[in-house]
Amino acid sequence: MSVTDTKTVMVGDVPFGGANPISFIAGPCQLESRDHALMMAEKVAEACAPTASKFVFKTSYDKANRSSIGSARGIGMEEGLKILSEVRDTFGCPVITDVHETSHCAAAAEVVDVIQIPAFLCRQTDLLLAAGRTMKPLNIKKGQFLAPWEMGNVAEKAASTGNDQIMLCERGTSFGYNTLINDFRGLPTMAETGYPVIFDATHSVQQPGGRGNSSGGERKFVATLARAACAVGVAGLFIETHQDPDNAPCDGPNMIQVDQLATLIAQLRDYDALSKGL
Repeated sequence: MSVTDTKTVMVGDVPFGGANPISFIAGPCQLESRDHALMMAEKVAEACAPTASKFVFKTSYDKANRSSIGSARGIGMEEGLKILSEVRDTFGCPVITDVHETSHCAAAAEVVDVIQIPAFLCRQTDLLLAAGRTMKPLNIKKGQFLAPWEMGNVAEKAASTGNDQIMLCERGTSFGYNTLINDFRGLPTMAETGYPVIFDATHSVQQPGGRGNSSGGERKFVATLARAACAVGVAGLFIETHQDPDNAPCDGPNMIQVDQLATLIAQLRDYDALSKGL
C-alpha cells in the first residue's frame, strides 16, 4: 500500500494521510508556562505561513517518562489544559498532548484535538481503550521495542472502540544502549494498516538516558532524517522545537531551534511533493 492510499484523518482543519501534502505536529517538548506556550505557538505559525503548511501545536503538560526523579515533569494537567485551550483559541490551530493514565483521557479530550499515546505505553490496552473511547483522533507512537508490523495489533486495540481516527508514529527503534536507529522500511510497513503514518524526526535522534540523569540527542541529524522520511512518504512530520533548546527543561538536545523551522518546512514540502507527485 502506498502512503497516498491510507485513510485521511482530519484534526480540526488539518488533514493527515491520503494524497494530502504533509502536515506538521510541532512545538516544545514540555509546557513551561502560558507565555512560553503562546510565544512558541506564534513562532510555529510564522514558520508554517510561507508555505501555507497546516500544523497542530504540540506540548506536554506532564512528562511522566523521565530519566531521573529530579527531572522536570511540567506544570500538570489542570493548568496545562487551560493553556492549550488558550493556544487553540488564540491561533486557531488544533492542539495535541500526551496522556499517561486512563483517568486523564476524558479530561484531555475535552480540550485537545488529538490524544497522543507515548511510545513506552503503546501496548497498554486499558490506556488505548480509554483514549479510543473519547472518539478523538489518536497519534500512537511506536514503541522503541516494537517491530513496525506489530503496530497493527496496537491500532486494532484502539479501533475496537469504534474510533478509527488513528495515526501511527515512528520515533526510532532501540539499537544498543542509549541509541535509537530508524529503519525506513517501517514507514510503508505501518502504512499497510491503512492508517496515516507520522515521522517523529526529533525523538528519533534522542539518546535515551544518554547523559546519565537525562537524555541526550543529536539534533544535527533531525533535518537529514526528516528529509529521508518525506522521500519515502509519510502523512506528517512531528518536530519538537524551542527558542533555546540548550537550556530547555526537557529533551533539549534533540529539539531544533525554532528560527530554523521555516527553512526546514519549506525543504520538507518540496521532498513531499516529489514523493507524492503533487
